[in-house]
Amino acid sequence: MNQKFTLKITCAVLLATIASCQKKETIKINKIKTAEWLIGNWETKTPDGTLTESWQKVDDSTFSATSYFIKGKDTLHNERIILSQKGENLTYSATVNGQNNDKAIDFPSTSETDTKLVFENPQHDFPQKITYTKTANNTVTAQITGKLQGKITTDTFLMAKSR
Repeated sequence: MNQKFTLKITCAVLLATIASCQKKETIKINKIKTAEWLIGNWETKTPDGTLTESWQKVDDSTFSATSYFIKGKDTLHNERIILSQKGENLTYSATVNGQNNDKAIDFPSTSETDTKLVFENPQHDFPQKITYTKTANNTVTAQITGKLQGKITTDTFLMAKSR
């Protein structure tokens, strides 16, 4: 084979390899985009109180949220959430005031689509599973599931976009 031909083949293979690597990196970076529909302010009112979640985009690989459950003037639940992508993995990290020494509990993603996100941590006491589902008319269903006092328990919150 002639040297020019060999050089052209080598360059073509090198360019194809670089292009392939760049495409894989783009997929990794863009994976969190499946959750962009969470961004905004969400609320549901129940007889037990009002649940609000406010989601913001921090950067290309991180979203953050605050969640409050308020009854009257009392805050019954206050949580900080970080949804982050590291490599190919999405992780939902929740820090609940007054629980786990105020340290975050991680729930790795087990499924993500354009309309549904599922995070699971089977070692956590409750919940073990957190699901967000984008539903019609600017609504989101948040669901927490797990064993509570030996019984499978599910709490479901239908939240509407508030602002």
